Amino acid sequence: MASYPKSGRNNTGVVEDALNQAVAETVVATMMAQNFHWNVTGMAFGSLHQLFQTIYEDHFQAQDELAERVKAIGGFVDGRLAIIIERSTIKDADGTGSDREMVAEMAQAETVIASRMNEVAEKAEQNGDSLTQDLAVARGLVHEKFAWMLNSHLG
Repeated sequence: MASYPKSGRNNTGVVEDALNQAVAETVVATMMAQNFHWNVTGMAFGSLHQLFQTIYEDHFQAQDELAERVKAIGGFVDGRLAIIIERSTIKDADGTGSDREMVAEMAQAETVIASRMNEVAEKAEQNGDSLTQDLAVARGLVHEKFAWMLNSHLG
């Protein structure tokens, strides 16, 4: 089995747990955005349809980057759907709400993930893992931007 350098990292389990939480919430938010992409209707259909697609495409790549970071620090990613759903604080959306409700729900999910990424960054910093910290900060900025874009639709 491969051995990964721990270069100064004190407690990878704490960082691993935080990253796995971020993976779970990103997976759920990915499916939420795709569900909304499929089901959004209303006067802003075109722009929201495209925005939701942009979000789920971004999040699909992000969940892989986050999961691969868990592996790079020697951790385990439990990708079973039941575990992902159980672990996530973002709950599944049925996609039957109005366009405004979808936007508000997606904005809230983005805010949750941005906050989660801040927590990951803090734990990574406390444990000497600057690479995970950088990844979390970068992802947090993306989620904050999506939250801003979505909230701008709400006025």
